Amino acid sequence: MGRWICCLCSRAADSLMLLLVLAVSCNPSLEATASPSTPHVKPSYSFGRTFLGLDKCNACIGTSICKKFFKEEIRFDNWLSSRLKLPPSYLLSYSGNYTDDAKSWRLVDITRLTTKYQHDQADKRICTALLKTRTCSLERALRRTTRVQKWLRAKRLTPDLVQGLSSPMLRCPSQRLLDRIVRRYAEVPDAGSIYMDHLTDRDKLRLLYTLSVNSHPILLQIFPDVEGWPFPRYLGACGRLVVSASTRPLRDFFDAAPEVAADLALQLLAVLRSMGTNDLNYFFYFTHVDAGTFGVFSNGHLFIRDASTLGIIDKEEGSQLTDDQQEYKDIFSCLTVDCPSAVVSCDSIREKQSLVMVCQELLPKLLKGKFLQPIQEKIDGFLQHCADGFTDDQGIDDAVAKLAELLKPLRSCDSRFAYRYPDCKYSDRY
Repeated sequence: MGRWICCLCSRAADSLMLLLVLAVSCNPSLEATASPSTPHVKPSYSFGRTFLGLDKCNACIGTSICKKFFKEEIRFDNWLSSRLKLPPSYLLSYSGNYTDDAKSWRLVDITRLTTKYQHDQADKRICTALLKTRTCSLERALRRTTRVQKWLRAKRLTPDLVQGLSSPMLRCPSQRLLDRIVRRYAEVPDAGSIYMDHLTDRDKLRLLYTLSVNSHPILLQIFPDVEGWPFPRYLGACGRLVVSASTRPLRDFFDAAPEVAADLALQLLAVLRSMGTNDLNYFFYFTHVDAGTFGVFSNGHLFIRDASTLGIIDKEEGSQLTDDQQEYKDIFSCLTVDCPSAVVSCDSIREKQSLVMVCQELLPKLLKGKFLQPIQEKIDGFLQHCADGFTDDQGIDDAVAKLAELLKPLRSCDSRFAYRYPDCKYSDRY
């Protein structure tokens, strides 16, 4: 009896299943609902440690923003398309997109301290000089040097630890400046002390490497934009890549409208003035300027885009390096291809050095042929007087002041200049 009931139940179940199949085949909408949807496969952004420079750590900048890359919260521009490929590794900088919430994106600049070729040449030079081989563990090689051993034992970053480094920022270092570097070093989570107790051996090597190759990211960290300094915001580093707020290079504006050119020229002069006179009594000067040194944000505000050629003199403490210490050389003194051949004395830096460079290299390209006569002739005359550089500093100041007065009424007040609009409608300051 039990076997018969079981057989009957089985046949009933088979009949019910057959009816369900027939119903689904006759109703396409029911079939679409019943069948499971194909899962969306999220594209995989494959990062190479070599592209980021993570394989070179701790001869690198840091790792503070690596999670953003791996979580796809930092994307290169071409990643917004369907073909997801890393850009060529030989480029010095890349345009990218950054998000904190996966909804709103903002432009960022992703840059290397120097070109990948220069990095590779320097890496070979380290291995050849220290271990007599073409390839090696860079960290193991550098740890054998006298300088690194001193850094690892040091409790405080002192002038003797940075002697002979090629960075203009460290050519005339003061203890006050070095304390600021340690206190505001953003690649460690608990900065704030002038002593290096919170820095591991790994952190010290990364800081030394960054200062040796290119001090640009350090300047962005210790003089942040939120405090009014004319630098883009430092967002972090991953391997040998630095991420900062995006700016367009000044070269993109050489063909700009006259009112835009006048506005940028006035901003440029204002930035140089703030570099010479500020509340912290640091004197900033350029050793070189070109069309990529300065950049412009989307709101029209001009900033220093590349701080790698920026030197600093402490007007309170002065330089605390002796001439012998300035001449000191080791493997860290030249980790780039274009190392300076001669050390410039701190006493030889002219107060108007940066102003003369800008008058020679940038302002003529920005202002040439933009205005009607006789205004253009007057502008050219003031620029020439400034660019000659042979007059006394007071003469240069007078020429620049007259140039600024000539340019002010040539600006316009509209939404293209969002950094001062609509304030410019109501304030004489703009």
